[in-house]
Amino acid sequence: MPGGLLLGNEAPNFEANTTIGCIRFHDYLGDSWGILFSHPRDFTPVCTTELGRAAKLAPEFAKRNVKMIALSIDSVEDHLAWSKDINAYNGEEPRETLPFPITDDKNRDLAILLGMLDPAEKDEKGMPVTARVVHTGRNFDEILRVTSLQLTAEKRVATPVAWKAGGSVMVLPTIPEEEAKKLFPKGVFTKELPSGKKYLRYTPQP
Repeated sequence: MPGGLLLGNEAPNFEANTTIGCIRFHDYLGDSWGILFSHPRDFTPVCTTELGRAAKLAPEFAKRNVKMIALSIDSVEDHLAWSKDINAYNGEEPRETLPFPITDDKNRDLAILLGMLDPAEKDEKGMPVTARVVHTGRNFDEILRVTSLQLTAEKRVATPVAWKAGGSVMVLPTIPEEEAKKLFPKGVFTKELPSGKKYLRYTPQP
């Protein structure tokens, strides 16, 4: 898949050696949603805090039927040793296991397949690392909003800024008024705007 993934593409069904053994990606996911997060190297400070937070939130992702998997361009042996540091960072026993696997990608095969390599950033051996700003940690609590993706994939609604489960959702502008009344029996509220356009329509979460 030259150039990596585009929006709407199906993720490749890659096979990889991981900290839980060899997996085939689609088989690993099964009927679950999935999140694959990449890291440029093991034993790096920001990534250690990220995977620590991901491990803490693993039960919340499981509640949402989301399976997690990490990618780092090092060996499984390094991943297992790094996992001890990640667990220790979380204040837990330094075990080699995490609630999700980390893939072996020391040859960059998976990073190339997914279009993740940064041609400008190289390690001490001159090998390109995965394209990722490593000075700013990701917010995994925000990623938990996969709930919104799941809802909008199943229902004809959108979610407003900072939406949380249980909050009102937005009726899609493409749905005519009469159809909206049938689709959302709990009622549709339209916010009046200076333009007179009735595009801000809300309904309780279906």
